[in-house]
Amino acid sequence: MSSQPIKNSGRLNPAEIYHLDKLLDYVPGSIVSRTLIQSKAGTVTLFSFGDGQSLSEHTAPYDALVQVLDGETVLTIDGKPIAVKAGETVLMPANIPHAVNSVASSKMLLTMIRGTAE
Repeated sequence: MSSQPIKNSGRLNPAEIYHLDKLLDYVPGSIVSRTLIQSKAGTVTLFSFGDGQSLSEHTAPYDALVQVLDGETVLTIDGKPIAVKAGETVLMPANIPHAVNSVASSKMLLTMIRGTAE
């Protein structure tokens, strides 16, 4: 892992190696997020969810890729619950309601692409 301090408000330094699952700690009873990349093209955000924490149903105008790095979470996409474990990835399509419920403490990487598939 990089020995250099991370600059730019939590974003990653270029040309450095990172272990994503170690960039955020768990905080019991809380959801913690850290934006790693933010640009006009999209964002990459790391989340840690304390046991039982959730994000209520909402929509986003862009496709988002969820990669679970640690633990287990249930994504509900268009009313369908999907149990996702460490090492698994799910696409959440644009403009479709979705929610996140942490079954156990979990960490996930959310990549949001600000554009449409052609």
